[in-house]
Amino acid sequence: MELSYILNELGEERGDYFNAVSPPIIQTSNFTFNSVSDFRVALAEEFDAMLYSRGQNPTINILRKKLAALDGAEDALVFSSGIAAVTVPILALLQQGDHAVVVENPYSWTIKLFNNLLPKFGITATYVDGSDLQQIENAIQSNTKLIYLESPNTFSYELQDLKAVADIAKSKGIITMIDNSYCGPLYQQPIALGIDLVAQSATKYLGGHSDVVAGVVTGSHELIKKIFNNEFLNIGPALSPHSAWLLIRGLRTLPLRMQRSFETAKIVTAWLQQHPAIDKILWPFLPGFKQAELAKKQMQGCGSMFSFTLKNSSVQKIETFCDGLKHILMAVSWGGHESLIIPAIAGVAKNDYDPSNLRHQLIRMYAGLEDADYLIRDLEQALALVD
Repeated sequence: MELSYILNELGEERGDYFNAVSPPIIQTSNFTFNSVSDFRVALAEEFDAMLYSRGQNPTINILRKKLAALDGAEDALVFSSGIAAVTVPILALLQQGDHAVVVENPYSWTIKLFNNLLPKFGITATYVDGSDLQQIENAIQSNTKLIYLESPNTFSYELQDLKAVADIAKSKGIITMIDNSYCGPLYQQPIALGIDLVAQSATKYLGGHSDVVAGVVTGSHELIKKIFNNEFLNIGPALSPHSAWLLIRGLRTLPLRMQRSFETAKIVTAWLQQHPAIDKILWPFLPGFKQAELAKKQMQGCGSMFSFTLKNSSVQKIETFCDGLKHILMAVSWGGHESLIIPAIAGVAKNDYDPSNLRHQLIRMYAGLEDADYLIRDLEQALALVD
């Protein structure tokens, strides 16, 4: 399907709602039936019925069709948060005694899922350097049922060769799943490379306006239905119709916003490279990035979030720089209209800071929709405080 059709027309049966250009928010908890027979059918197969908005809802289903098509997938489910879109499918796919191979340094709540929650159900995990295919193969056990990826990860940007990992997994009957929040569906298509399930934080680029929290997972109709019929309905992580409508609105401008942010990140990273107070910059599309060739091979573009370090990376200097910014906001997340910064030390107790640990030194920045020169001027005045 053409991108313009997906974003502006797919799933929108305007004749069903007064030919309105924007679809309605069907803000209802339940749906009525004209006969016991119809009611019985819906109760027996809720995946195909409008019964209760914890499961299916017309506004949400418009969004699902668009998100599945954007990923080149057969189907999609949407959730009330990004981590729900990771957790619920994994709970649906794994059972007591199963094992997962997980790439190092994924999203912090993904780490807590594998370290704290899943062990309660007798599910174990082995972390590997995902850039090394041999490590992935060596970690596979007889009870391995899942290989979990995050490419690139969202602080130090390690990549995995998605097609190669998918080939390994398929040869052994193992399901693959990736957190694709960094690239989104426009800049990386994991399903086309053989990955089974693609999760994203829809809070990021898909929403794009920093006013909705949501998640999505896409994949085959069979896998999506399996997730829906059990864990999804039982746990109840449904997205509200209003939030679904906000995401539909956000999708209209997705290509424009991502391209603008991408171009801005190019300009800002190039400027930072020549600044005397900057030591390292990590960004997959930056010349000299250690996995640049793989990035260009499997990514059609690059997310506009990057990390850098100061030449003087003491806690005091990092805090002085970040506290000195006047327009770039300090906050979690990314993908909205506003540029953001978050230093890794915000999540590290001062007594635990290790000046030799690159990950402790990292300062992560997301380039939003502001003018590049506006962001550079703010960075310049803050860097002057530590230069």
